[in-house]
Amino acid sequence: MPEKLGRLTGWGRTAPTIARVLEHPDRAELATAVRAADARGVIPRGLGRSYGDAAQNAGGLVVDMTAFNQIHSVDTETGIVTVDAGVSLDKLMREMLPHGLWIPVLPGTRQVTVGGAIAADIHGKNHHVEGSFCNHVLAIELLTADGEIRTVTPDGPGADLFWATAGGMGLTGVVLRATVQLKSVESAYFLVDTERTKDLDDLMSRLMDNDDQYTYSVAWFDSASTGAKMGRAVLTRGWSAKLDDLPAKLRSAPLKFNAPQLATVPPVFPSGLLNKLTVSAFNEVWYRKAPKERRGEVQNITQFFHPLDIVGDWNRVYGPRGFLQYQYVVPYGAEDTVRKSMEMISASGAVSFLNVLKRFGAGNAAPLSFPSPGWTLAVDIPITDRLAPLLDKLDQLVLEAGGRLYLAKDSRLTPDAFRSMYPRLAEWQKVRDAVDPRGVFNSDLSRRLML
Repeated sequence: MPEKLGRLTGWGRTAPTIARVLEHPDRAELATAVRAADARGVIPRGLGRSYGDAAQNAGGLVVDMTAFNQIHSVDTETGIVTVDAGVSLDKLMREMLPHGLWIPVLPGTRQVTVGGAIAADIHGKNHHVEGSFCNHVLAIELLTADGEIRTVTPDGPGADLFWATAGGMGLTGVVLRATVQLKSVESAYFLVDTERTKDLDDLMSRLMDNDDQYTYSVAWFDSASTGAKMGRAVLTRGWSAKLDDLPAKLRSAPLKFNAPQLATVPPVFPSGLLNKLTVSAFNEVWYRKAPKERRGEVQNITQFFHPLDIVGDWNRVYGPRGFLQYQYVVPYGAEDTVRKSMEMISASGAVSFLNVLKRFGAGNAAPLSFPSPGWTLAVDIPITDRLAPLLDKLDQLVLEAGGRLYLAKDSRLTPDAFRSMYPRLAEWQKVRDAVDPRGVFNSDLSRRLML
């Protein structure tokens, strides 16, 4: 089987480790590799968009799943599609839109595999009304530690393994295929309302007032401003546009989607390029360029969902030391926690230009799924020598509020903090231990968190 040594990181480019990488295996080769796994174990890897160490396995085996990239069946009447785990959301979107079908949950990039979407139980701008990705998965083909393939569904026999796999970060087995329920749409466009809010109280008030009227909702906030301007934001919310909503020039090809990558960031940026001065200037421009209020603007997929996908390898802008995305959720009623976290980040001198605040709706049955009802905040912060104390204080703030961090973004959480944040961990471990008693599936993340 074709193996090579590879130096792997997450999207944040932190904590690189060396592993054997199995490339382009077929199903039989993959099953053989799983059965023959040594003590360091195996972990599947898609497009490497987890920010931390979830798809790394120092000294062990990492399986590159991107060769499993076929769409096997599509029922255009019901919207049910069966795909390989290595199919990217970008490919699935491009091939399904001509049929009037749309992926039910999208994160901030299309460059995520279906297997990765299941492993992280990804969420998007519509969690407050439509939940996370695995809410829309009807069945999973899972290669387990004994080399056998099981089909598990969200209900009935095997449901516990399905939900342990949802958000289980690849530690219950290798997702080979998935059957997903897509949505019907009339166009590849969106009707978007944009509002500029003056501060955090104004932003939260608007979100709580009428957010459920919108399918998609997200706020970018200014992380650099303090005092009366703290938390000022650009709030964008919308729905899928119907054919009648489109201007005449778009109605002839309403389902057309074309989003070329316009540039790739070269690996030449030094650490420190993103500093208080440059980020403050960016935040000011980004806030001022947004309209104070605009209703019903027609936007395409890239404008509304994935502006960063226009630029390849944009993570290089943070320099060779990389960055982390700190994302938490805290319950409704913990608004002071959101405020305090913003104050702490600003006062620390940490800088972030990608700052997001959203609302989550109800969680699902997965013990390790991240979303739960409440506020979720995410910031991208460059790695510096002074960052660790801030993050430890933020962890404690989130814990005291009954919140938790997102494993797909994490790269430094401690085992004790993780156990406090995920009270259903023992339930997940019971299922995992039953299906993988030898501990075949392992990753840098699982060892760090002592899973």
